[in-house]
Amino acid sequence: MPTPNELADQYLAGVAQLRAAVAGMTREQMLARPVAGKWSTLEVVCHIADFDPVLVDRMKRILAYGADTPLLLIADENLFVKELKYHDRDAAEELALIEATRKQMARVIRALAPEQLQLTGNHSKKGLQTLEKVIQTATNHIAHHLPFIAEKRKALGV
Repeated sequence: MPTPNELADQYLAGVAQLRAAVAGMTREQMLARPVAGKWSTLEVVCHIADFDPVLVDRMKRILAYGADTPLLLIADENLFVKELKYHDRDAAEELALIEATRKQMARVIRALAPEQLQLTGNHSKKGLQTLEKVIQTATNHIAHHLPFIAEKRKALGV
């Protein structure tokens, strides 16, 4: 089982990885959809910026409610991308939000006692989840999307 410090380090590493993945892209390249049926790079970045706080809320609920096993609500990424005007948003602002969110939560994670990682929340679709699992889900979220950004860069010749 990883320590809180190890989890925090892994969680924070995603910010640099995401910044590197989009480095040097113009706004036009960020808005392009070079792969049919896939989101643009800006939509991917905005999706991460919108879902990091959702995942942080789940972590904080688990910690705040402790043994009371709070409800963790589902969020539909397709509704977010459809309704939140991702192409009107600024990539630099979204990246700054991701970084600030992760820095704040990493500080909380580092302060955890190892046994707190086993506190649970009840996800409205997935059932019981430990705090450790939610942290790992959040950590893996950026890594999950990096190949999609690389695919777009390659299709654009960037």
